[in-house]
Amino acid sequence: MFEQLEAQLEKVILRSSITDSAHDIGHVKRVVKNAKHLAVLENADLKVVIPAAWLHDIVSLAKNAPNRAEASQLAADKASELLKGLSYPEQYLAAIHHAIKAHSYSAGIKAASIEAKVVQDADRLDALGAVGLARCFMVSGALQRPLYQLEDPFADHRMLDDSQFCIDHFYQKLFNLAQTMNTASAKEIAVQRSDYMRNFLQRFSDEIKD
Repeated sequence: MFEQLEAQLEKVILRSSITDSAHDIGHVKRVVKNAKHLAVLENADLKVVIPAAWLHDIVSLAKNAPNRAEASQLAADKASELLKGLSYPEQYLAAIHHAIKAHSYSAGIKAASIEAKVVQDADRLDALGAVGLARCFMVSGALQRPLYQLEDPFADHRMLDDSQFCIDHFYQKLFNLAQTMNTASAKEIAVQRSDYMRNFLQRFSDEIKD
């Protein structure tokens, strides 16, 4: 029943500007897939979850943009206008708006509905595991950040600073995501994906040792 809507939303995404390759149509499709899976497990309303997942990054600002925290609000506003233009049932628009506004980590908005929780979890899952590793390296490369601090790669004797070093981001943010998951289903997946990343970084540590 959602096929026509999803085809329309995919066309909208493909026409929108992409600020970085880690937030491209591939990311959106993975979040949609995650969101559908979690929605079924958590009994969330797909009429809210699916459009919110497709449009959660319809406005996406660069990671180092000073107004980065405003992106989800701008995306929620734009999504509402787009869905109105597609004559989407109005009774779902407020819930979709909230789900999009609350999905962002940097916005710090608490998800108040199960649908918003599902979309937030679905987006955060894409920052973990093998895909999460790849996306982190892509973003850090685009921002011209080195992989690690040469003298103290894993910040044993310094403060973490992911604005300067790629590897710091795993410890400053990514390894905390599992604890922020709203649903039990997402948390289980997040723990598994976090373990995968920890194993990777252990191998990374072994390879860079003197």
